[in-house]
Amino acid sequence: MSNEIRVGLIGAGYIATWHADALKATPGVRVSAVCDLNEAAAKGLALGYGAQAFPSVEDMIAAKACDAVHILTPPHLHEPLAIQCLNAGLDVLVEKPVSESHAATQRMAEAAQANSRRFHAGHNFLGLPSYTRMKAAMLAGDYGRIASAEITWALPLAPLRSGPFNLWLLREPKNLILELGPHLMAFAHDLFGEVEILSAHASHPTMLPGEDPRPQGFRILARAGGVNITFTMAMVETVDDRSVTLRGSSARARLDYASDVLIIDRENAGDLVVNPLRRQLDLSRQHLWQGTRNALTQLKSLNTKNPYGLSFRGMNSAIYGAIANNTPPDTRFNSDSAVSVMRALDDVIAALPQQILQVKAPAVQTRAPKPTAMVIGGTGFIGRELTRQLVASGRDVRVLSRGKTGPFPDLTDQVETVGASLHDLDALTQAMDGIEVVFNLAKAMETTWADCLINDVGVATRIGMACEKAGVKRLVYTGTIASYDMSNPHGEITESTPFPEDMTNRNLYARSKAECERQLMKLHKERGLPVVIARPGIVVGPGGPLQHWGIGRWHGAGAVRIWGHGRNILPFVLNEDIADGLIRMIDAPVEGQSFNLVGDPMLSAQEYFEAIHQALGARLRVSTGNLTAFYAADAVKYGLKKYALRRQGVIRPSLADWKSRAHFSAFVNNRPKEVLGWRPEANKVAFIDKAITNANLFGV
Repeated sequence: MSNEIRVGLIGAGYIATWHADALKATPGVRVSAVCDLNEAAAKGLALGYGAQAFPSVEDMIAAKACDAVHILTPPHLHEPLAIQCLNAGLDVLVEKPVSESHAATQRMAEAAQANSRRFHAGHNFLGLPSYTRMKAAMLAGDYGRIASAEITWALPLAPLRSGPFNLWLLREPKNLILELGPHLMAFAHDLFGEVEILSAHASHPTMLPGEDPRPQGFRILARAGGVNITFTMAMVETVDDRSVTLRGSSARARLDYASDVLIIDRENAGDLVVNPLRRQLDLSRQHLWQGTRNALTQLKSLNTKNPYGLSFRGMNSAIYGAIANNTPPDTRFNSDSAVSVMRALDDVIAALPQQILQVKAPAVQTRAPKPTAMVIGGTGFIGRELTRQLVASGRDVRVLSRGKTGPFPDLTDQVETVGASLHDLDALTQAMDGIEVVFNLAKAMETTWADCLINDVGVATRIGMACEKAGVKRLVYTGTIASYDMSNPHGEITESTPFPEDMTNRNLYARSKAECERQLMKLHKERGLPVVIARPGIVVGPGGPLQHWGIGRWHGAGAVRIWGHGRNILPFVLNEDIADGLIRMIDAPVEGQSFNLVGDPMLSAQEYFEAIHQALGARLRVSTGNLTAFYAADAVKYGLKKYALRRQGVIRPSLADWKSRAHFSAFVNNRPKEVLGWRPEANKVAFIDKAITNANLFGV
């Protein structure tokens, strides 16, 4: 191995960027390869780090492109990939959960030992600077004798309520333990040793599609090293509380590992009058110091050293420092830790009532579906409702998905899920065999215009071309009202309102969707593509998120800054009404036309949150947002990203773009009513009932 350690990333999804950035900041380490079945994703990530891209692990190994790998795929693939790489002579780090069981983790550890390679667990939070200080102080006796500890993960898990439901973590109830539990168990094991599980309880079940329940909370009692430990996992809409609390004879230490803040609460020797004041002043001083320090760190690093990023840096520094110096692996991340953590998680799963762990079996299939409709994006919020309404209307449906399963276990006779790359024209055409109507609900939230052209505009155009080749009779594409200029509070928007001629100063999502529409309409005019455009408003209803970014900028589940003053009526629309409108576009003589699917005037943003308070008894912290201030702050960030960080493809949305987020202009929805016979919910009481009261916004 050369002095420089070359690291390959297997999996180019969301978490890969965190690993890559941390590796880039680790001395003596270089990201040399990225491997993903989606070759476009691999190339896109590799390009930013000067790495090679590979479509398969075999190709990457054969090219001898790396000395170590980080395995960042879905967990059910971890074991075979890790063993393959260990057998090939590579050191391996596996993102948590390391595997789906203690036995699988043990096999990985044995493969590492057999090949004299290193196997590490990606328990990144153990790399936080504040955690390192907490552990050192505990071992030094600064907190006295530790009697009990509370280790908490309380953070909303939106997919439980709003999907997508085909994620690995939702396939079985135990996967929720496996997904979040490693963080908690890793803390306990590293602080106190082997964890003995005493009891485990699940709570707050929510129903996935098909009446398949999943717990949204777990409470686990355990013991380790003579310390009583309470583990809490809460995934409902809750204030973020990701913390480790140690209760000792001399002090109480609380680590907020989401914010990298460690606060020590101690007694003092002051008299009965002064003691309470000194204690609270000490806590205030600590909070002020840590808050100021973290803010300065963020400012100085231009937000490249946020707590989550720092945790990966700390982990990598420990792992690759040991490799470079040929010293034993850091015990926080070594194979023994990985095996022990997974053993404890197995014991948690075994301690839960078995009925909690059961997955509701899919309905017994009595016939093979004969789909005439295809929904691309059918596992999303709108797509799920659309698929169910299509079935209710008498159509069988083919859902195009990256996974092999979809959120329709109760519709096995009517719905089939197939996989096809959106970048493969032949595969898309083949998937459309026998299909009469295609609904394209796909979208790509990219960070550069170049990526938008590849993964959004290119995909939309390719789907249109596949429809042509397959002889599809109708393509319904969902654009967005965000492409309009909605900055004028005195303006009205109809389907005849044009998009701005120059979209270069618009946010990427609005610009990209507008370009998708332009390309599809070009295919319609030049080649007769039978396309219809639908532009949904702010979609709400059961299965939708509480934290809807069409309304404002959210800060956790309890605080939101509205775009603008929040007094203008917003273009809300119920999800069930969107699905109905899309279905009406199948047979209507509306080729080459577009429709804004916006409900009747109902609520402003202020009124929406007041309705949440009245209907659900939950008052959110709502503040107005000065859009000019948003624009000015964004201009500063733009300058820093472009000139200080030298990032490519950075954009700066205009002031009109920022004002458009407030939806100041009013929408007139006469045309879909007249042409399609569309009737969105017009009763305000019924609308609030569906959009808020019965929408399960908080998960409880």
